[in-house]
Amino acid sequence: MNVRYMKTLAARRRKVPPLALQAGLAALASLGIAGVASHAFAAGAHPNPTAEQDEATVRNRGDVVKLPAALRKALGEIAERPHSFLPVQAFNEADGPSQLFQYYLLNTKEFQPNEFTAIIPGVNDGAIPTAANAANGQEQTIGAVRVVLEPKPGLPTDPGNVGSFIDIFTDISGLFVINNESGWYEGWMLHDLVVPQVAPPRQDGHAAFGSMSAADAAAVAKLGDHRDVPGAIFTMDGKDVHFPKASDHFPDMQTNVVPVFLSMGAYNCLQQSDCHAYWEFNQYTDWVFPGYELPSTGGVPGTFAAGLQYDVQSLIPGSGPAGVSNSQVPLKLVYGDDPNHPRDPDRGANASPTDPDRPTANIDDQKEKRLRFIPSGLANEILLDVYVRLSSFEPGVQDLSKRLFDAYAAEVARVDSNSDGVITFVEADFEGTSDNGQPNSRLFIPATQFNRFAVTREINDGLLAPRFAPSQRGYVLSGSITKVSPSVPASTGRDGDDR
Repeated sequence: MNVRYMKTLAARRRKVPPLALQAGLAALASLGIAGVASHAFAAGAHPNPTAEQDEATVRNRGDVVKLPAALRKALGEIAERPHSFLPVQAFNEADGPSQLFQYYLLNTKEFQPNEFTAIIPGVNDGAIPTAANAANGQEQTIGAVRVVLEPKPGLPTDPGNVGSFIDIFTDISGLFVINNESGWYEGWMLHDLVVPQVAPPRQDGHAAFGSMSAADAAAVAKLGDHRDVPGAIFTMDGKDVHFPKASDHFPDMQTNVVPVFLSMGAYNCLQQSDCHAYWEFNQYTDWVFPGYELPSTGGVPGTFAAGLQYDVQSLIPGSGPAGVSNSQVPLKLVYGDDPNHPRDPDRGANASPTDPDRPTANIDDQKEKRLRFIPSGLANEILLDVYVRLSSFEPGVQDLSKRLFDAYAAEVARVDSNSDGVITFVEADFEGTSDNGQPNSRLFIPATQFNRFAVTREINDGLLAPRFAPSQRGYVLSGSITKVSPSVPASTGRDGDDR
């Protein structure tokens, strides 16, 4: 029996105030007042009877024992708490162990509290307790994300090379399974838009890929306190970077950065309020939701008040309201779902008869062509058009939705070789070229440049974008990157199917 855990839990139970006072304390905590904690549901919590043993098992497991101390401690704490499964075992995907080169530690403290993370009087204080931090006797909801590189023969061993293959392991303690809603927490890697370097523009005056013109630089530098200079994280108001924090308030006080969201997929939690996920990061998954959905999430400034949420969706692939639409018959029959040939995003990787992982012929015609996503680096390029290229892209146009729709259509068209509004795996092949011979490697953001991680609470609204993107109102967990250099071994044993 974990004596320390039992003593802590007993102390918490002794301190539980009456329900009315609990609600008041929670309200103060939601306003960011220091020193106030909510323990509304501590009574009835049951500790893990094998906590010490489980913690020791994970901390000394072959894939964990050589990890940085802070990460190892977090995984041990997750194992120590009530759980259905221990943190995910990482297996070798090659002859040698995978290498940890970065990680994220997650908590609920770095963004505005909401119904999923706090007890809010008059809103959910009388509801079934499903808020994060209400599980397991009010233990803070925490998570750990391990990002490791597979050292496979013939593949890059530099995680900054977007041609490398990377595994991502997510373990969370303290999120509820909510009734029958399976798989509606979603993990996201976030890359915050960076002010690019100045370079000569294209012949038409538009900035070259990944850069801005001298006129763009002069225009964006005038914003706010003149902080938007090359190499700096871009801020919409030109002031110091304001990442999400607990004292924020939607919609008047929000982060001023512009993130690119890369989905880690949806997952649900287990009986003991623990969640575990595995995801592969490579050139076939480094694709993000169609950016033209952003105004329809309600999170872009002004869009919620204007009632624009749910206005535009991406059910049929295309390049958005200002681009190519495939939503009319007969095109919707070609680009929409087909019950005889359902969409399969996995049907995109290059193959070869001599490839030990995919020993089969490479047939481009069989690769999925109805993709609703675009490569992450192209999404970044679109956001540069919208926010940074104030001179070289639609000067004088201030409406963010128009700039976004026009930029999306224009940038997709540069890669879309058959002009159908859809970018396929063949058109964006990492080893290929596009837009007058530029290498397609430019279309992807490497894993090392995703500086933040978030978990959101999603609903089945038909959107691929996160709820209230790019704001923080759907968050239930978040954390920032910690880089590990040199990398350390982070797997043991051999994966039974290491493709």
